[in-house]
Amino acid sequence: MWRLKIAKGGPWLKSGNSHIGRETWEFDQDFGSKEEREAVDSAREEFKKNRFQMRHSSDILARMQLAKENGFSLDLQKTKDESPLVINSSTVSEILRKALNYFSAIQAHDGHWPGDFPGPLFTTATMIIVLYVTESLSSTLSSEHCKEICRYLYNRQNMDGGWGLHAEGESSMLSTALNYTTLRLLGENIDDGPDMSMLKARKWIHDHGGATMIPILGKVWLSVLGVFEWSGVNPIPPELFLLPSWVPIQPGRLWSHFRMAFIPMCYLYGKKFVGPITRLVMSLREELHIHPYKKIDWKQARKLCAKEDVYNPHTWLQECLSDCLYSFGEPFLTRWPISYMRKKALKQVAEFLKYEDENSQYICIGAAQKALSMLCCWIEKSNSDAFKRHLARVADFLWIGEDGMKVRVCAGQLWDVAFAVQAILACNIAEEYRSTLKKAHDFIKASQIMDNPSGDFSRKYRHISKGGWGFQVADQGWQVSDCTAEALKVLLMLSKFSSDIGSDQMETCRLYNAVNVLLSLQNPNGGYGTWELARTYPWMEIFNMTEIYADIMVEHQYVECTSSVMQALALFQEKYPWHRKDEIDQCIRGATEFIEKLQNDDGSWFGSWGICFTYGTWFAIEGLSAVGQSYGNSTCIRKACKFLLTKQLNNGGWGESYLSSRTKAYTNLDRQKSHIVNTAWAMLALMKAGQVERDPTPLHKAARLIMSMQLGNGDFPQEEMIGSFLKNGPLCYMAYRNIFPIWALGEYQKLVLQCDLQRPTF
Repeated sequence: MWRLKIAKGGPWLKSGNSHIGRETWEFDQDFGSKEEREAVDSAREEFKKNRFQMRHSSDILARMQLAKENGFSLDLQKTKDESPLVINSSTVSEILRKALNYFSAIQAHDGHWPGDFPGPLFTTATMIIVLYVTESLSSTLSSEHCKEICRYLYNRQNMDGGWGLHAEGESSMLSTALNYTTLRLLGENIDDGPDMSMLKARKWIHDHGGATMIPILGKVWLSVLGVFEWSGVNPIPPELFLLPSWVPIQPGRLWSHFRMAFIPMCYLYGKKFVGPITRLVMSLREELHIHPYKKIDWKQARKLCAKEDVYNPHTWLQECLSDCLYSFGEPFLTRWPISYMRKKALKQVAEFLKYEDENSQYICIGAAQKALSMLCCWIEKSNSDAFKRHLARVADFLWIGEDGMKVRVCAGQLWDVAFAVQAILACNIAEEYRSTLKKAHDFIKASQIMDNPSGDFSRKYRHISKGGWGFQVADQGWQVSDCTAEALKVLLMLSKFSSDIGSDQMETCRLYNAVNVLLSLQNPNGGYGTWELARTYPWMEIFNMTEIYADIMVEHQYVECTSSVMQALALFQEKYPWHRKDEIDQCIRGATEFIEKLQNDDGSWFGSWGICFTYGTWFAIEGLSAVGQSYGNSTCIRKACKFLLTKQLNNGGWGESYLSSRTKAYTNLDRQKSHIVNTAWAMLALMKAGQVERDPTPLHKAARLIMSMQLGNGDFPQEEMIGSFLKNGPLCYMAYRNIFPIWALGEYQKLVLQCDLQRPTF
């Protein structure tokens, strides 16, 4: 059985905080009782049977093990209690206690809540391709790993034979071609798989024009493998890296996540690197294409993209630029003596990637970027210590659930902990969970980034990070604005809740360092992006080459990040009113104006990191309320409340589809289904805006729905994806289904029932 290991190191690994937050899996054939193994097998079969109705796993393997370690009997028969609900303070307390008992039981010993972080369905493929090309597949992954990865890929296959960009998406060429290739690299034969899965996948690829129709990200990966030609890829010249830093198209000025993928792709393109041409690669050349490989018109292929994949079409200007670079630029740049520039550029890119590898402890900013950087590292020196350190970190991205094993985009350890603490503190019974809060406090403290990137980091296009917090483990080293804000906010809240909750309180200087990071990240328009300041111009988006994502070139500003910073700084000023007072006041004023300007005509705000208008509107109301605005004095908040109330469903809940992010228009889930997390966000927003005093009836209806959805063991059901990025990339936050119902019901109990303003009439 698979065993989850928390905060464990190993050969070729370094850590600045004893690997706090690290999550890895190992297969131990002697681990677990007979009953536990049967429970795991049953969960796998149940998922497989219902995978087209419920697309997401519930993290049963991890939660079962964590609950056992914490002495909690986890009943996997998670049926709902169908008895009628009588809503009163006692009932809400009972629901909350069950929820908190369960949630505390799945907390790891180091204080965080381990979990899956599903997103794009092609990230597993990219890692497998790198391991195959570098001849590291068998030494890095055991047969059990391969078995579970195959299980995952088959479970994620759509009924038509293809794979979507994400678990809920219609089939796309990018995911289908890459995942079919991955299964072949893992040893599957052309006719293997349940219900003729491989044959169906190959048919889907052929019916949609073959692999020449894959988007540019797939073209790069298939070229690396040797089943596509670099002459079929639009130019990605590494010489761009030689441009001065003030030039808008200098890659160092791009959004960090895109930059850390684009730069290694420049390297691969500049090298025209191709892995070993094995018999399997030769076979894939015939399997993936509808024309004989030697007869494919690669010049034409570079412009092709399946309609199923095109979310962000190329602009005419981009097409013209690509044509010029392809016909004139590339031949010119590769001819002596101008080719000297390419050698210089490749050397500088390699040095840049080495710097990023070392400063992120070889974790990199995300899974897609790690796969690219790891391959570039191997190309530079195949037997280097650096590559061995890269291989040692592959395990950090592998996660196993009842759906199988996959490569996660990343993990969100710090982010989940920060929200979890706020949810617990919202409950009147929080005092009963001091040990849970203490472990979470210690985790947050241990997860603060203690230093800036090494050397002259600004010349490597990095921002200050000392005092910040990242989305995931501290060793990765990438500070994030809202993660820093939420962590700072939680530490301040815990200090008010109990002065002795932690083994020792945070030193004031470390709180000051966090404020320094936050103040340094504000843009001139008052808004906050994610990792860094905006370094180039919004019009750069016309050069977005990805086809599948939007708003990927530039570090944009977001209502969520801006709100988090406002809330943190407002709370910080309560305790330290004179520290950088004028700067903080000015920062809050600018952030407030930014949020107000972003409001849509219907009263909503677009949420870029959650689904979608519900998420953005909750954050906006929280931010404006933190600086003194209310329903009575703020037109923005009044309009926002009206918007939310118009979206409440007949059953009392809210249910917003990921299509809202894609289409930028509010879209309900199919069949007017509610979503427990959307419902919790709407409740939190309305309660913050004083809905209790006006008319608590919508809150009673929403609370009743949430409570009715609780399962017998205290858990809540896993539902549709609730996170988002780049408009077309839904994500699934596993802990949200526990955190936000607890948070909403905790606030509901305090504001509605204990204040006794109006009793529900159910």
